[in-house]
Formats: sequence, structure tokens, C-alpha cells
Amino acid sequence: MSNTTKMLAARRKARTRNQIRKVANGRPRLSVFRSSKHIYAQIIDDAAGRTLAAASSLDADLRKKLKNGADVAAATEVGKLVAERAKAAGVEAVVFDRGAYRYHGRVKALADAARESGLSF
Repeated sequence: MSNTTKMLAARRKARTRNQIRKVANGRPRLSVFRSSKHIYAQIIDDAAGRTLAAASSLDADLRKKLKNGADVAAATEVGKLVAERAKAAGVEAVVFDRGAYRYHGRVKALADAARESGLSF
């Protein structure tokens, strides 16, 4: 990646986080990170500075089910799993933090699966 591309991604990420802080109203955020091989999701309580729930395509039970950790099917499974773990931790409503990623493909699949599993955002 060139320096310009990195700078633009950093600006997009900062802009997203600032917008999230404005509308959060004390709700934790569902943060998504995607790499070329896997996808990760965390529910973070920024006020306390701790992670409440997390899931990724690296989890042992998901690795057995998934053929590939970097496709829409993997993102869907991770979305379902993070929503289940959030409910177990007592979290019902979050704000969605897509970071510097556009809302399509794997990021959208994860968000849709989390919504279908009962997480509201």
C-alpha cells in the first residue's frame, strides 16, 4: 500500500470513530477487523476500556465448520457467534464500527448476521 492510501484509510477510520462517539449514548461498539485470511469482531465498552465479547474466524469450533476464513460465509458465522456471546454478556444494543472498511461484502454480512441473531444497531 502506498503512503497516500494508508493516510486516506486512517482518515476514514478516524472519521468513522468520531461519528460513533457522537451517537453512542453509552452503548458499546461492535468493532470489525478484516484481514486477507480472517475476520474478527469485538464488542468494546469504551467507557470502561474493556472487551465484553469477541469472535473470529480463528475460533476452534468455527474453523472446523468453515472452508475459508475470509469469505462471506465466515463473516456470517462470526456475526452470529459475536451476537450470541454479546447476549450472554448482557449486551443487547451496540453501535457498529466498520473502521476504515466500506459497508459491503464481508463487513455487511457480519453486520446482517449479528442483527438477525438479536443484536440491535
